[in-house]
Amino acid sequence: MPQRAATVVGGGIGGLAAAIALHRRGWRVEVLERAPKFTEIGAGISLWPNALRALEALGLADTVRSLGAVEATGGVRDRRGRWLSRTDNAELARRFGHPLVVLHRADLLRVLTEALPADIPRSGSEVSAVRDDGRSLVVEHAGGESRPDLVVGADGLRSVVRRALWPDADGPRYAGYSAWRMVTEPLPEPPSEGAATWGRGERFGYTALPGGRMYCFATASLPAGSTAHTTGADTTAASSCEYTGLLRRFGAWPDPIPALLAAVPEDAVLRHDLYDLPPLPSFVLGRVALLGDAAHAMTPNLGQGACQALEDAVTLAHCLDGTTDVPTALRSYDLLRRPRTQLITRRSARLGAVGQLSWPPAVLLRDTAARLVPARATLRSMTPVLAWTPPGDRVTATENENENR
Repeated sequence: MPQRAATVVGGGIGGLAAAIALHRRGWRVEVLERAPKFTEIGAGISLWPNALRALEALGLADTVRSLGAVEATGGVRDRRGRWLSRTDNAELARRFGHPLVVLHRADLLRVLTEALPADIPRSGSEVSAVRDDGRSLVVEHAGGESRPDLVVGADGLRSVVRRALWPDADGPRYAGYSAWRMVTEPLPEPPSEGAATWGRGERFGYTALPGGRMYCFATASLPAGSTAHTTGADTTAASSCEYTGLLRRFGAWPDPIPALLAAVPEDAVLRHDLYDLPPLPSFVLGRVALLGDAAHAMTPNLGQGACQALEDAVTLAHCLDGTTDVPTALRSYDLLRRPRTQLITRRSARLGAVGQLSWPPAVLLRDTAARLVPARATLRSMTPVLAWTPPGDRVTATENENENR
């Protein structure tokens, strides 16, 4: 079989993972990233068992786990700091084969980049046009023009590939709330448990990173567009302004939140309005496939955005393995990935709506219901999300889960 060429547009987690999976199957791959460097700043990432299973398929799970932290327990608290629900990470690992691992996004991106030959990731290569003239695919970018056998659109929420080839698709929709992300300095005695604290139209969460640092995140229901700009020359000033606003909003919340905020550098706060993507009728068109946020951007309430992108990457390469019929292979990819990811997108949106409730009677009902649900039932409800295994696995996590009931 002659070597085939793939152009991956977007050098984030999903794009790099897809490039690794395709390269290891003999494809000639290029990754076109518009940013000047392959890097991530200022935030942590949660990798659930399904994501670690995808990383296993790429041969990278052990490396990634060595860079992350595994907490014993986590859960949800109310505005007064009382536990509403708790999750045992050991039980999570027993049921699904892996624990929840948290690490810095920059570390994950570095592992993925270093798993590729140095000439595949191409930074500073902004894509200006993608078209299919019926005979060949054409990708125009800062470095010239590519004519691959396959285009993978992994270029995020406002995907150039999606806009070019799905021009009638609905654009991103605002979730109704804004989010802050930050990493503390090393703490002498970091909290032993992670938690998400639910208030009225506001939430604050934290989880451990290696080296005594904590990854913190917060949300608040606000109009779209109220986010301060955090790029260019004004980055430090805007971040400091966001930090001041965070102290005003969350500084009196229950321990350990005030101490965590005090350990966050003032210039290390990122803020973004949150969006998801309305369902597309298909993730593929001819020899073009969308992946990750470009296909199914979702809110972060389930911690599944990057996890689903990793699943996409492994599944895409599997469907293309051993065939020259790219359009048929991509239709298989669409059938495997679209129903699952769109279901998870809806589930994440529903959880976010519950977490952002602000009417006091609704908040009381929410908190009471959460307190009454047994931990075992909570874990069982996560099975459809976490029990995924790469195509072709002989023993599945679902089977293991059934044995453990």
